[in-house]
Amino acid sequence: MKYLDEYRNTEIQKEIITEIQKYSKITKEKINIMEVCGTHTMAIGKYGIRKLLPKNINLISGPGCPVCVTPEEYIDTAIELSKGKDIFISTFGDMMKVPGSFSSLEKERGSGAKIFVVYSPLDALKIAEMNKNKKVIFLSIGFETTTPLISQTLKIAKEEKIKNFFLLSGNKLIPPVMEFLLNEKDTEIDGFICPGHVSAIIGTEPYIKISEKFNVSCIISGFEPFDILISILLILKNIKEGKGKVINEYKRTVREEGNIKAKKAIYDTFDIVDSEWRGIGIVKDSGLKLNENFSDFDAEKEFGIKIKISGRKKSCICGEILKGKKNPFDCPLFEKVCNPENPIGPCMVSSEGTCSAYYKYERK
Repeated sequence: MKYLDEYRNTEIQKEIITEIQKYSKITKEKINIMEVCGTHTMAIGKYGIRKLLPKNINLISGPGCPVCVTPEEYIDTAIELSKGKDIFISTFGDMMKVPGSFSSLEKERGSGAKIFVVYSPLDALKIAEMNKNKKVIFLSIGFETTTPLISQTLKIAKEEKIKNFFLLSGNKLIPPVMEFLLNEKDTEIDGFICPGHVSAIIGTEPYIKISEKFNVSCIISGFEPFDILISILLILKNIKEGKGKVINEYKRTVREEGNIKAKKAIYDTFDIVDSEWRGIGIVKDSGLKLNENFSDFDAEKEFGIKIKISGRKKSCICGEILKGKKNPFDCPLFEKVCNPENPIGPCMVSSEGTCSAYYKYERK
């Protein structure tokens, strides 16, 4: 297929759904398929895909939103830094309402903290260049998709000898958390719809290791209805054959080797470390920390602030939702107390969070 309307062709979708129905009857009684991308979660809701599938196919949402998995400790640290003299905080807009242990960046800005919303780390660098008597900290979050631009921004800062620009690193890697979830005792995942944007950077190799180790299918998917439906069908066919496979359905964007220059940029500036994922815990080798060559830009090293979590909102089940163990309808707060205007947990804050997607598209 070549044009957008072909990926949304109703007749083609009907044919795929018929195939899905056929294969769903000859595979397993219940099939759990996890999409590991917030954009997929939104697309599934927007196009009503969940309603088109046989009842034994259960689409579950994983930790595919970087805002949702940013721990309270990170937010608390950013808030504490914002109270420092001559410190500016710069962040992407979807971080503003994410709750920490006791407050949010939006509330702190309302109280006078110098917190700026930017659209790119390059914007944060410009703020530093224009305010040389201030220390500008960029809240660096995101998966493999956004990290290369952050790396390039650091290289520019180093080349231009900008001394008042810092990063508070919260960047994370997707494949390690996929493996973490497969190791969870009470989580059953029969196949992954893998994130197209992340895969455009990392390629297919990281999924091959996961597929071979756990005998589970990893289908790299685009974001149109055709992409998602065909990915589900491929998972069912692989289950019938009894063999997990890695298939690149999104060949129009994703190459087997990924983006070599982007990967090099990441590891020119960052080292891999263990990292905490909100509601999930510490995931081995899933985070990124500035390496020795760029440690002068490390806000944690420069300012020495690290907050211990003072308490979690026990009634919010965002962690269980991120693990795919529950869905938003299982949460006692969903819709009644927690909504986009009054988000209690990060899954409702982000535009690509699972709770936000369910609120917008899945409510009865």
